[in-house]
Amino acid sequence: MNLINGAQHKSAEAAHKIATLPIKNDEVGSSEFEPRDIIKPVLSLKEAEFETSAAVKILETEKKTIGSLLDIKA
Repeated sequence: MNLINGAQHKSAEAAHKIATLPIKNDEVGSSEFEPRDIIKPVLSLKEAEFETSAAVKILETEKKTIGSLLDIKA
């Protein structure tokens, strides 16, 4: 569960950073836009996706293991 919470926090931070970046002039935005500024937050979102996926797989495995242990004891 800690991994899922960490991934959720990471994705929220990345989404906030992306949402607050200035946009290009031709999109009625700011001249302060730097395309490279968006790379790190997008990568953080992808990392959060992988972390969440891994956490779900861990939880599924744990559930199967506990189920197997209960079957053995029964």
